[in-house]
Amino acid sequence: MQARIKWIEGMAWLAEADSGHALVLDGAPDIGGRNVGVRPMEAVLMGLGGCTAIDVKLILQKSQQQVTDCIIEIEAARADTEPKVFTKIHLHFIVSGHELNEKHVKRAIDLSAEKYCSVSHMLNKTAEITHDYTIRSA
Repeated sequence: MQARIKWIEGMAWLAEADSGHALVLDGAPDIGGRNVGVRPMEAVLMGLGGCTAIDVKLILQKSQQQVTDCIIEIEAARADTEPKVFTKIHLHFIVSGHELNEKHVKRAIDLSAEKYCSVSHMLNKTAEITHDYTIRSA
């Protein structure tokens, strides 16, 4: 896996992955950014959310659960001193579908957190990662 980060202007950067997809990263205005892209640490949280979302959806699909929507709300706290790593991360899954089995939803989330999500495994070296969920009928 490879990525390329190219300076645009100020504190804005174009981050390109070897998949051919890209996103704009930018710094906060107080360091010269113009707020035209996500902050790098926000991108890390979004990567965590995306990684676990894909895991959970695939596991529920294999369990023949009829998922119609899945939202993951993430809250994080960072250390006060440099490097300001994440110290706590909480993921709240909101899974909607037809006749979802709570046992399957819990199992999918637990499997992602404990076994499959590589981003979670990297981040849990510095952060306490917790999760909970809400199940909604479609």
